[in-house]
Amino acid sequence: MTQNQKKTRKSTTRKKTRKSKAKKGKAYIPAYKIIISCAIIITICMGLLLYTTIAAQAPEKKESISSEFVEKTESKKPDKKPEEKKSVEKKSAEKKEKEKQIESKKSDTSDTKVEKNKTESKKESPKKENVKKETAKKESPEKKTPSESTSQSENSKVPEPAPIPKPTPAPAPSKTVSKYNFPMAKNNAQLVFVFDDGGQNLNHLKSFLKLPFPITVAVLPQLAHSKEAAAQIRASGNEVILHQPMQSIKASVNPGPGAIKPEMTEDQIISTLFQNITEIAPIAGMNNHEGSGITADAEKMATVMRVCSQEGIYFLDSRTNSETKVPYVAEALGYSYYERNIFLDNEKTDENALKELKKGLDIANRNGSVIMIGHIWSADFLPAFLLDVYPELKERGYTFSLVSKSKAKKN
Repeated sequence: MTQNQKKTRKSTTRKKTRKSKAKKGKAYIPAYKIIISCAIIITICMGLLLYTTIAAQAPEKKESISSEFVEKTESKKPDKKPEEKKSVEKKSAEKKEKEKQIESKKSDTSDTKVEKNKTESKKESPKKENVKKETAKKESPEKKTPSESTSQSENSKVPEPAPIPKPTPAPAPSKTVSKYNFPMAKNNAQLVFVFDDGGQNLNHLKSFLKLPFPITVAVLPQLAHSKEAAAQIRASGNEVILHQPMQSIKASVNPGPGAIKPEMTEDQIISTLFQNITEIAPIAGMNNHEGSGITADAEKMATVMRVCSQEGIYFLDSRTNSETKVPYVAEALGYSYYERNIFLDNEKTDENALKELKKGLDIANRNGSVIMIGHIWSADFLPAFLLDVYPELKERGYTFSLVSKSKAKKN
């Protein structure tokens, strides 16, 4: 090759190398890289801002958390000395006072702002009031009074339908509270109440006739109120019997008018009985008043029971004497009779009457019936007592009967 050709090659190679170097020297950055770098820078800045704000609030939170933690630990530790507790309490109190001062400052600034707003509103209020007055004057002839508007609105309202009354539920059946703890009735237990000495006091009698169950009243003969008492008893639907006076064992005791006495003959006894029966008739039976001396005399009691049989009335033995001959005479003559089981008012107290009543309930549950005798002169307590016990007796299943309709007959 010639020297010129060599020179031209070298020059061309030099030019190529220069061009390649020139190309390599230029710096080219893509757009997406620029965007990513910008986003990174922004996130770093935001992170720094968040860190600074959290760092500023962290001491306050740490203080509150530390105070709460200290209070909790103090409450859990019972072995702390009182001096240490006081120091901790002082510190917590000082912190609370500081917080209160900060809050008070904030509230003062807010109050001053509110006062400024009020003063500004007061300045503007007279102007607004004047404007309102002028507008009210213009609109007043066209406006209606509130009473007219209300009346029109009321007239325009459609009347509401009357509410349908709800059906009231039926009252639950009332159950009597167990006050006396009476036993439940057995064998269809029947209670028969007899009240002696009728005819002495009509006012006393009335309180017994108001009792809500059937009773038998024995009326004394030849007294001022004997006939009237018998009439009132019958009118009330209750049972009348003759309370026949008979001499007691003690001769000094006066049994009263129309009495049977030991010295009487059979004819005298019969005439006395007929007189007494017709006075208060019609009657269902008779029982003895006093009579412990006569009921122990079998001959005289045979006369009495024959009269009862002829008149179609029963005899009730009050059993004023344990030596009574009534069961013996009745068996010999083939007659039936009744006998008393309980005296309710030998002592005029509720406690005694309750004790005797419970005895009577035991007899009724055992035998099917019981006859209990009281007296009209116990009107001050006995009717009220019986009214009180009646609901519970009825609830427990006891029935009430007259003597003549009871199961207590002795054959």
